[in-house]
Amino acid sequence: MSAVCQVTGKKPGYGKQVSHSHQRTSRRWEPNLQRRRYWVPGEGRHVRLRVSVNGMKTIDKRGIDAVVREMRARGVKF
Repeated sequence: MSAVCQVTGKKPGYGKQVSHSHQRTSRRWEPNLQRRRYWVPGEGRHVRLRVSVNGMKTIDKRGIDAVVREMRARGVKF
């Protein structure tokens, strides 16, 4: 399963880890993804989402109905 937030679209960031000896190795910064179940009153059912913590803040701010409506317009399946 890919590490992408369904609400915000956040993906892993890529870069180099630099040691004390300045040897570089590849690494990636994962988004803080959580599995959450939200009740959507407009649809009368629960929706299970894989969202970042930033996405949870977006849902708290704008409401789950508005966020789900926007996600369906983008074509996100859940």
